[in-house]
Amino acid sequence: MPRAGLTPSVVVAQAREVADELGFSQLTLAAVAQRLGVALPSLYKHVRGLDDLQGQVAAQSLRDLTDAVTRATAGRSRTTALRALAAAYWEYAHAHPGGYAATLRAPSSDDTEIGLVAKQLLDVVYAVLEGYGIEGEDAVDATRALRALLHGFVALEAAGAFGIARDVRQSFDRAIESFDESLANWPG
Repeated sequence: MPRAGLTPSVVVAQAREVADELGFSQLTLAAVAQRLGVALPSLYKHVRGLDDLQGQVAAQSLRDLTDAVTRATAGRSRTTALRALAAAYWEYAHAHPGGYAATLRAPSSDDTEIGLVAKQLLDVVYAVLEGYGIEGEDAVDATRALRALLHGFVALEAAGAFGIARDVRQSFDRAIESFDESLANWPG
């Protein structure tokens, strides 16, 4: 009989906490079971295994990141929208390092939920780029460049790779300002 109060959403929520505390790569069913105070086999009543749990953590984390950038960019355009999107991305990655890492996980071909949420996030980015008049294939290129910039800063900082004594957030903000200028002059 399942433990009272234990549901798939409770298991995923606990897994997200484990991922944020220990790192997404350290997320295990055993760690989640221990935190929940249940035997590991009890989790199989709520998830199909580690891959399923990681996929659910990734989907929920991507959903939360999408919600954050959607709220941040609502009613804004061009520079203010870009800055708001970048700030929301930065803040999410710092507040939820394991959840952020989960968003980078490539979905399996049959994972339609993550694909749907990823498209919603992409639509927010495309809407910001439309403010600069960037659409179509140009938007794909600009999106890839923006993602590389955002993720590059987040990943390098998380790895401790910014050793020079200057606030990383100031450098990040300047990079976004520079990217804003690039978008304003995007070749197309």
